[in-house]
Amino acid sequence: MREFVVLMAALMASNALAIDSMLPALPAIGDALGVTEDNRRQLVITTYLIGFGIAQIVYGPLADRFGRKGLLVGSMIFFAIFSALAGLAGSFVLLLAARLMQGFAAAATRVLVVAVVRDRYEGAAMARIMSLTMIVFMVVPVLAPTFGQAVLAVASWRHIFIGLAVYGLLLGIWSALRLPETLRPEDRRPLSFAAISSAAAQTLSNRMSAGNTIAVTLAFGALFAFISSVQQIVFDVFGAPELIGLVFACIAGPMAFSSYANSRLVTRLGSRTLLLRALTVFTAISAIHLVITLTLGETLWTFVVLQALTMGCFGLVGANAGALAMEPLGHIAGTASSLQGLITTVGGALIGFAIGQAFDGTTVPLVAGFAICGLLALLTAIWANRPPRPAHDQARAEA
Repeated sequence: MREFVVLMAALMASNALAIDSMLPALPAIGDALGVTEDNRRQLVITTYLIGFGIAQIVYGPLADRFGRKGLLVGSMIFFAIFSALAGLAGSFVLLLAARLMQGFAAAATRVLVVAVVRDRYEGAAMARIMSLTMIVFMVVPVLAPTFGQAVLAVASWRHIFIGLAVYGLLLGIWSALRLPETLRPEDRRPLSFAAISSAAAQTLSNRMSAGNTIAVTLAFGALFAFISSVQQIVFDVFGAPELIGLVFACIAGPMAFSSYANSRLVTRLGSRTLLLRALTVFTAISAIHLVITLTLGETLWTFVVLQALTMGCFGLVGANAGALAMEPLGHIAGTASSLQGLITTVGGALIGFAIGQAFDGTTVPLVAGFAICGLLALLTAIWANRPPRPAHDQARAEA
């Protein structure tokens, strides 16, 4: 199981690596490609996320029809190709086009990793495996900006993309050699509009699926806002560009610890309890952070400490909300995972972009965005996961 968890984590980490390693390079990319407006550099992140989100609706039905392994191997090869093309781009428009297709290729990891895990596990066991996967996966956001800084210290920003190309190629080879096909022949679904529509309708009409997907979308909106804004906050608000790697590591690190805690707690407390508690803490800390920022002012280290406490909740939110959203949909895992992924990624990217574009030289827009997203996610999760009525209460209500 260890190799399986590490491989799943490495596949998921390709997405985080493609996003977070860009952060220290955004000013250099802007200077090299003539981007004069600082907020416009955020498109390097947002464009990738949009491609990553939209493509998931394609991979799901294909995975349910043709299986998981072949798509996964092919997508990693294309990820390597478009990473190399991004490194060779001669204009900002061409770079964004390559980033869009790079995200399109990487989307397979989001759909197929969840589907592969769901093929082999379900319920609390699935949440535990996803949490173990997230522990390894969370190391990458901590180290990725430092990787970007290290490359920039000895080479240009283009070599970051070359490194991503090599990583994608190695993952493709590893998957081809070691990952078995997990979709049983009798579970393959026809590739037809009727079958896809039926699966999509089930995904969107089920309260647990739809509600938990919306909750994750709101949480991701806050997360993507942080990723889009953190470079400008560290560089421009606090004037400490040399600390970007350390700041990002301190804030992202607690996510790994909370993922590990979730893997130990989920079988005892359940996904629903952990999700609601995590969102409550997330919202409370964000509100306290906003009050401090508006009244006492923000320093670099108050920002790091309070954001780290807030980010620590993501390790509990993502795994549990994802497992709850997939719980009633095991028979259509590929299509359901792809549709949920499209909603959470594109919706979260647009929310994050809107918050990021509100950057005004302070941390107020980001912190306020966290508080609002947290509150809405909490209310949605409460609605989505309310326990069913006992049979006698239901009969009495109908009477």
